Amino acid sequence: MIENLTRRGFLSGAVAAGAVVGLAACSGGKSAGGTANDQTSGNGGKTYDGPKVELTFWNGFTGGDGTFMKKIVNNFNSSHDNIKVTMQSMQWTDLYKKLPTAVTAGKAPNVAVIHLDSVATMAARKSIQPLDDVAKALDLKGSDFAKVPWEAGIYHDARYSIPLDVHPMGLFFNSTVMDKVGLDPDKPPQTHDEYMSALEILKSKGFAGHWASPFQFTGGMSVYSLVSQFGGGLFSEDASHATWHEEPGIKAMTWWMDLVKQGYSPAKVAQDADFVALQNGKTAFNWNGIWSLNTLDENKDLEWGVAPLPQIGERKAVWANSHQFTIPTQRDGNSNRTDAAKVFVNWVSQQSLEWARGGQIPARNSVRESDGFAKLTGQSSLAKQINDVVFPPTVPGISDVIGEFYRAVNEIMLGGRGIESTLKESADRADKILAENRKKYR
Repeated sequence: MIENLTRRGFLSGAVAAGAVVGLAACSGGKSAGGTANDQTSGNGGKTYDGPKVELTFWNGFTGGDGTFMKKIVNNFNSSHDNIKVTMQSMQWTDLYKKLPTAVTAGKAPNVAVIHLDSVATMAARKSIQPLDDVAKALDLKGSDFAKVPWEAGIYHDARYSIPLDVHPMGLFFNSTVMDKVGLDPDKPPQTHDEYMSALEILKSKGFAGHWASPFQFTGGMSVYSLVSQFGGGLFSEDASHATWHEEPGIKAMTWWMDLVKQGYSPAKVAQDADFVALQNGKTAFNWNGIWSLNTLDENKDLEWGVAPLPQIGERKAVWANSHQFTIPTQRDGNSNRTDAAKVFVNWVSQQSLEWARGGQIPARNSVRESDGFAKLTGQSSLAKQINDVVFPPTVPGISDVIGEFYRAVNEIMLGGRGIESTLKESADRADKILAENRKKYR
């Protein structure tokens, strides 16, 4: 997701209500130019040799990322005479509301990209199809992809998505400010001691070195990273209850609040003010998402750099999300379109270097390890974190539950509420939502 910092479009939002029942998962019905049982695709789904078909492709790439994906779609159409893909981009919140409704009405798109924290929700609603057969037909294996995003596509022992990318946080820094106070921009701080030393130097020179945001973007995601760095997680191993109120969560939130208490950050930072301060030379460091790369690159007067998130706790960990390909449940069971959709998904995955240029880390190993990707210095720097990314558990409705965590971060930082009591109250609310979701999505 790269929406020039219109990060609200990234939020999953509420998924439209209403269970989907009685829908055939690609079987039966007439196809364009033949029957649904025609075996017209060749090479196990890697190529499509059937009659011409038109596919609809939904995604939430409404910002600068949409331009890159549109170019990829155009290249696909130019190289496939018998498949035409029409891309429709919309706000993510709209996509998550519209997709279940479209499936129920028999008007679902043939391919959709969704965030990994919505995969289980859509699978439980039967809005997307299992893709084990697709992975098998295309000979896709876990060894072809980064481990964490590949495994994130599994729900109830079945694969429901194919990973396209990973978009993690990183340490963005203003090189001019670092130079001014005697810090080396070629050696950004990467450990707890290095980071605290740098903040102290900045403070002595009159700079609040790290503006701590109280909002999900980027404060909540930063504290999310810190909880894991301090040895914990937001949820129990089986995702049955929230655990962010336990010791690692308290340590993470305390460290974040201490940035303000110790004068390394102003109090009550406004939404996006941390990112603006970095660009205006008022601070040196900003923990932000990979989608910031192109935004900063457009500022030709700014000297900046990016590095992996510093390791503040005892282990490396960084918040991330992932765009994942899905094939929505179809009522007409048109096998030609389904076969063509497989080809499209596989082709885009293999061509995802162009997508990386838009500010993403390809999930596919062969692309991420290519010479072309190595030349994308910002992306390749953040790709060093690929095995340290922290994803939400693959359970339905998890986005609503995590919202309680971000709410707690906000209340502590803006409302002056106690850390332990606020985290505990929010975890209790989260447990209730988890219990409700187990009934709702069973």
